[in-house]
Amino acid sequence: MVRVVAGLVMDCGRVLVAQRGHQKRMGGLWEFPGGKVEHGEDDATALIRELAEELAVVVTVGECLGEHIETEDRGPFCLVAYKATIRSGTPVLTEHEQVRWCRPDQLMELEWAPADLPFVERLVNGSVSCT
Repeated sequence: MVRVVAGLVMDCGRVLVAQRGHQKRMGGLWEFPGGKVEHGEDDATALIRELAEELAVVVTVGECLGEHIETEDRGPFCLVAYKATIRSGTPVLTEHEQVRWCRPDQLMELEWAPADLPFVERLVNGSVSCT
């Protein structure tokens, strides 16, 4: 099964969210940035690589916030979310239409990729803090 990591990048009570490029599958939907774990990588290494490629930032990977299996037309995959903080760089758009820093109470205003919704709900209901 494909393993995908997502970074809940936190700063000052906000979380970084990214809008998928309109030319991509599920284009225009919002997500927590990340991507597939490649052969030989652990989750942290994959998340560091993905955020460097997608946003040109260097992150520190923190605690695991959970995982769940998502099924879509291409088959099932396991999405694992981690808290992360930016050590250096400012997010640069390379694959996304836009990025935003959002407080938890702003997250439900966005249209989310289905796989990210369980983590959105945890942020909104306060079971994951943005600190």
